Amino acid sequence: MALLTRIRGPRDLDRLGPEQLEQLAGEIRSFLVEEVSKTGGHLGPNLGVVELTIALHRVFDSPKDKILFDTGHQSYVHKLLTGRQDFSRLKSKGGLSGYPSRAESDHDIIENSHASTVLGWADGLAKANEVLHKDDHVVAVTGDGALTGGMAWEALNNIAAAKDRPLVIVVNDNERSYAPTIGGLANHLATLRTTDGYERFLARGKEILDRTPVVGRPLYGTLHGAKKGLKDFIAPQGMFEDLGLKYVGPIDGHDIEALESALQRAKRFGGPVIVHCITEKGRGYQPALQDEADRFHAVGKIHPDTGLPIASSGVDWTSVFGEEMVKLGHEREDLVAITAAMLQPVGLEKFAKAFPDRVYDVGIAEQHGAVSAAGLATGGVHPVFAVYATFLNRAFDQVLMDVALHRCGVTFVLDRAGITGTDGASHNGMWDMSILQCVPGLRIAAPRDADQVRAQLREAVAVEDAPTVVRFSKGAVGPAVAAVGRVGGMDVLRRTEEGTADVLLVSVGALAPMCLDIADLLDKQGITTTVVDPRWVKPVDEALAPLAEQHRVVVTVEDNSRVGGVGSAVAQALRDAGVDVPLRDFGIPPRFLDHASRKEVMAEIGLTAPDIARQVTGLVARLDGRLVDSPTEAARD
Repeated sequence: MALLTRIRGPRDLDRLGPEQLEQLAGEIRSFLVEEVSKTGGHLGPNLGVVELTIALHRVFDSPKDKILFDTGHQSYVHKLLTGRQDFSRLKSKGGLSGYPSRAESDHDIIENSHASTVLGWADGLAKANEVLHKDDHVVAVTGDGALTGGMAWEALNNIAAAKDRPLVIVVNDNERSYAPTIGGLANHLATLRTTDGYERFLARGKEILDRTPVVGRPLYGTLHGAKKGLKDFIAPQGMFEDLGLKYVGPIDGHDIEALESALQRAKRFGGPVIVHCITEKGRGYQPALQDEADRFHAVGKIHPDTGLPIASSGVDWTSVFGEEMVKLGHEREDLVAITAAMLQPVGLEKFAKAFPDRVYDVGIAEQHGAVSAAGLATGGVHPVFAVYATFLNRAFDQVLMDVALHRCGVTFVLDRAGITGTDGASHNGMWDMSILQCVPGLRIAAPRDADQVRAQLREAVAVEDAPTVVRFSKGAVGPAVAAVGRVGGMDVLRRTEEGTADVLLVSVGALAPMCLDIADLLDKQGITTTVVDPRWVKPVDEALAPLAEQHRVVVTVEDNSRVGGVGSAVAQALRDAGVDVPLRDFGIPPRFLDHASRKEVMAEIGLTAPDIARQVTGLVARLDGRLVDSPTEAARD
């Protein structure tokens, strides 16, 4: 790492010659494989943008010039070149974020970790430069996957409106988002990749005509004037130029000299320019290149030589859902699946192999996916839209006004619900149960274990007159949590022999084991507890209010924001029923959470069994007018 260790900032690149730059690129790839294999992270995307990132920082003067990354998972090389070379705690508490982070560096302008937004940011920054008469350059690095999102095209429409407002758009085209990019835009970019460029044709024509006496130069002028038609014929890049955007490319995204030349031309142009770069995701690392699914888009801890996982974490929530979808697919010919460019991450890969004609990848376009699902349901089939919980935020209006208003039988399956931890604020699925509470007719299931994922998915797809939601956590699914009884539609997980108890503990989803631990701690203090799992948390089960009336205190525990979540809904239901019982709701505070492990985040916000038991013990003690030992002290005895 002789060169890499000498890079403390982008301007250190200026003194390197071509051979040294190639050496640096190799060192960066070796560093990434070695370090990311220890921590996990987005390996494939970063291996693909090494030369591109070097060229960007040689041509532009960050942070004065604003270099923006769409999604930001490809920013590891950018971090290395801006003085952040300690990757030992990547994505861990106190270590580097897996995305750009303003807290880390002035070179990180935006922290967007949801795709297709960078062009909107760039448009706004370029407009601000214009208003303030600043000469800063704005560079937006986006991908062919991100360009499948409608927001990107809304921004392009605005960017193209100002022909003399400088803005450089770098399209990092690796034919993939997570998996291979799907759709009409992908086909267009594929045509650009495989067709000889117009600029090369025109340059050759100029060379020949310049040697032709008398008529050569006038003929060249005519040829240049007819470039629009020629471009459509020779290299169909007209889609961009029809928008009013100058197009440069395609450029070999691993040729630093070619990249610098193209970026310099774009920098001097004085208006909006698209620089189209062809890169290879996972470049330089054979295990990634051999991974056809996603080229090691994101990996856990792996053996650097083989790319194989160091340890298996067991069966995860996603695979349980995926296997049950295949079973349902065999039973119901009307069942179809939708993914937003994430077939494998959301567990639909096996369903796609079994039923290739019943899977629709809409690209990074959650809004469109939700509306398309409404159309599918209206057409007579039952769509299951599998998406990360954090990404459903983007389609709220469509869930409300297209799916729910029209009483469409659409099932949304929300993966990575609750605290996900290491990917930071943007990826915690902590808002879905709050956002969706206000949607009329919509029903939400929160399975506590693998058996309930299977059962509640079946219950959800059986509903044909309203939207349903099934949400589950990230990572390994624990042992089954058995019910000891049923009240209304709720499972009773623990009850006293007498049938009455001090505390009614309402457990939501995957937090059931923790809630049983809370009950054990309370029992040591002489506080009796009934633990129920509502299974369906929206609407609130009608049997909950009468059950609550039999207890002195009601406690709700959820892996979701406390604001407007299940606790709030239960409190409202009790008020509506005239049940005046003290209620304490425990969940995620309304703030953005820094990256750390799930366990560390939950400890930080007090969402642990000892923390909750301590507060509930204090509440009961106040009701009794007495003081007791803390549950943690009792646990030590």
